Amino acid sequence: MFSFIATAETTSSTGETLTDQAVNQVNAFQRFWNDIDWDGIFSTMIQKGLYLIFLVLLFGLINRIGKYLIDKSFKQYSKKAVLNGSRLKTLQSLLNTIFNYTIGFFFIYAILSVIGVPIGSLLAGAGIAGVAIGLGAQGFMSDVITGFFIIMEQQMDVGDYVKLTNLTIEGTVVSVGIRTLQLKGVDGTVHFIPNRSITTISNLSRSNMQVVLDIRIVPEEGYDKIYEIIQKVNETLAVKYEEELQTEPTIFGLVDIGNSNFAIRTICYVLNGKQFELKEEFLSSYVKELTAAGYSIPNTPIVLK
Repeated sequence: MFSFIATAETTSSTGETLTDQAVNQVNAFQRFWNDIDWDGIFSTMIQKGLYLIFLVLLFGLINRIGKYLIDKSFKQYSKKAVLNGSRLKTLQSLLNTIFNYTIGFFFIYAILSVIGVPIGSLLAGAGIAGVAIGLGAQGFMSDVITGFFIIMEQQMDVGDYVKLTNLTIEGTVVSVGIRTLQLKGVDGTVHFIPNRSITTISNLSRSNMQVVLDIRIVPEEGYDKIYEIIQKVNETLAVKYEEELQTEPTIFGLVDIGNSNFAIRTICYVLNGKQFELKEEFLSSYVKELTAAGYSIPNTPIVLK
């Protein structure tokens, strides 16, 4: 009986203790809740909210003004300068991208500063990762900078035939990009070349091209008669290709091409891109007329010294 009474008293004491703990916790929460400066919090929220709204409006206005000035500048430049349309669009897109990234960076920086994020600590922590990323992106930035100057300086256009001397690659330009250049070779191969690898560009499509026509002959067969036949062919083809030829085909004279081989050389200038077609036409006409007249075309190998 005494044991039962003691147990009941212990249970009663434990229940009172649990109740007191619960009451104390509630009272602590109430004190914490009551100690909160709600007026200050709402005031800060309103203040920072107004700052954020102001920043959104300010950067929105800067963004509109910046894009307007870029677009207007390119429109005026396109009227004054003779520049490829795709080149202008590429430059405009590049400047817009740089402008957007710059505005975006400062906008995020301003927002984090208003919110109270420690920007200095974040930048210090990101500095280590930035060094690693910067080293990896060095080649990419080199491509972008080189591509930008290739486009700005009009070193080549789509459709131009160019030679990259240091890479021993040549072909027709398919695309001039900020990061890579695409060339299509005569066999149809498309070369994708990082801009940083380009050091020397030989553009064969910017001016009239010189065509050197050497027809091998045997001078002993009658140089004067052969000369007359070639001159007649030149006059005939000059009329036929009047639009392509920029200068009259002029006979330079007899030249020694090595290993006891002689040729009569004709020189002319033609529109860019027509040099291969006209060279083949002139040489085939020379051979045809000389062969028909009974003159021989030497086939002795030429030894280059």
